[in-house]
Amino acid sequence: MARSLATTYGAGYVIPSHAHSWRQLLYASSGAMTVFAERLAWMVPPGRAVLIPAQRTHSIRMWGDVAMRSLYFPAEFDAEALRMPECRVVSVTPLLRELILRVVRLAALDARVTAEANLMNVLMDELGAAADGPPALPMPTDSRALEAAVRTMRNPSEALRLNELARCCGMSTRTLERLFRAETGMPFGVWRQKARLLESIRLLAGSRSVTHAAIESGYSSVSAYIAAFRQTFGATPRAFLGGNSSSDSSRPANSRGAGQA
Repeated sequence: MARSLATTYGAGYVIPSHAHSWRQLLYASSGAMTVFAERLAWMVPPGRAVLIPAQRTHSIRMWGDVAMRSLYFPAEFDAEALRMPECRVVSVTPLLRELILRVVRLAALDARVTAEANLMNVLMDELGAAADGPPALPMPTDSRALEAAVRTMRNPSEALRLNELARCCGMSTRTLERLFRAETGMPFGVWRQKARLLESIRLLAGSRSVTHAAIESGYSSVSAYIAAFRQTFGATPRAFLGGNSSSDSSRPANSRGAGQA
């Protein structure tokens, strides 16, 4: 009915692209992750988890030391909370967190055991009620536009003008704008702001100050950063991450089935 895996990864570690036959709930009790799946990228800070459909190819980048806790659900297990066509980031409530860690301590759930079947029912109820987390960031496919996107994500505070960035990536400003509108559904300026805000979540998750996150993610003033953050995520930076940085002492599952990250 479910199995689990507990692992720890160092800062900068990348799990290469892979897929599972089971659906996955990926949660980091400490550290932050970026999950890439096809043309989309999700930032997963502490206090959030990501649901990954079965057979969805994905890779994961670690930011800081990450204590990863994963639950796996067989494709034949039907629950409304798991019926999603794309990856979905969700907010982890204190109860949902304890449910995840409880399953990790058990290593797996057996539907024939009444207490474990009941635990699964509560877990599905909490997942179904969980609020959505940070939105996905669509990535362009054109090699030149993708180069501009990756450069922006790696150096969000870089102060290149649009025409300078376009020239560095071998295209005109008009071509850059056309490609981003066609392949991400938004103008490059809007895309860059979303990329900078998602980068700031990573910085905040690493216990950086709001001021540091604002500057390092390319904002000239803290007030402008907070206003943009609130408009996008519906909360101030600190409120967004507040109360979600606690760690756990769960040990890696080793007795009743562990899956691949």
